[in-house]
Amino acid sequence: MFIPFSTTGIGSLPHTDREEACRLVLGTFDIPFWPQLPKVSFRESMIAQFSEGLPFLELDEERQTIWLEREGESLTRFYETYSEDTEIAVSDRFATGFSAFIKKIKERRFPFLKGHVTGPITFTLGLKDSFGRLVYFDEELREIALMLLKAKIRWQIKTLQPNAGQVIIFIDEPVLSALGSSSYIGVNPQEALRLLGEASDAVKNAGGIPGIHCCSKADWPLVIKSGVSIISFDAFDYIETISLYPQEFTGFLKNGGCLAWGIVPTTEAIRDEDAASIKKRFDTGIETLSKSIPADLLLSKILLTPSCGTGSRSIEETEKVFSILNKLKNLIKGSSS
Repeated sequence: MFIPFSTTGIGSLPHTDREEACRLVLGTFDIPFWPQLPKVSFRESMIAQFSEGLPFLELDEERQTIWLEREGESLTRFYETYSEDTEIAVSDRFATGFSAFIKKIKERRFPFLKGHVTGPITFTLGLKDSFGRLVYFDEELREIALMLLKAKIRWQIKTLQPNAGQVIIFIDEPVLSALGSSSYIGVNPQEALRLLGEASDAVKNAGGIPGIHCCSKADWPLVIKSGVSIISFDAFDYIETISLYPQEFTGFLKNGGCLAWGIVPTTEAIRDEDAASIKKRFDTGIETLSKSIPADLLLSKILLTPSCGTGSRSIEETEKVFSILNKLKNLIKGSSS
């Protein structure tokens, strides 16, 4: 599916200049992606960015607060206009980087382009109603949120397709690492799997390639069962969590799946790293996993990425992350030739 060691990114950048952000992405990655710019506006934060079009939505940008207020007829209108083909745009008010990216690639075509959407579990566990209740625990609102996110997925794929051989959509689910904790004790694993599976199916049904990004550890067997084709994980800090499930990951890779190794850290750890130290860490990771997963399989189904988005880092640190990623790719290819 991909040339091994192709590079891509997770999504967020620290820029407020969208043109500069797009230039950096297009000049860096084998698989470009539209940049999410949370420092531009609260509307571009993780939950708010994909909330536009949700019934009952209230957003106070000054207080940086978003919630649902069950008043009015917006839910009825949503049901009346929604179908399994509905597309809902991620507008310029909520994603300035998207429209800038589309303009930059207008006359170009790429083998792959990447988009992203906040996953339904993270979205519904990060959004509350006016009583402070998490949307996830309201069955009707949980389903409405899933419908909205699927419509955002369809719109992204349709918009990116004219410039790409194939479109990848990462379903960003950082909250997966916390499922089972006291904060989310009421989240049913089967319901979590259904939500992920429906989001993954929405990508496939629209002609895209579904991936999932998890920032740290996760219930990896559940993630694999969701039907995604790419699993993006933090290979800098959490490589051992993959080694716990050798049978599941071997099957995932043999069935056409791909692992996106988030090997370059996007935490403060980046300050002490360079391409040589990351290459050493990568080699150790391959050595660790190849004890239970065939090394040739690992190395043939691999993408390289930063460990997460760089929206919380400085521009200089972001450029360092991206530079190390490209140098790492060259080091790996040089050592294997």
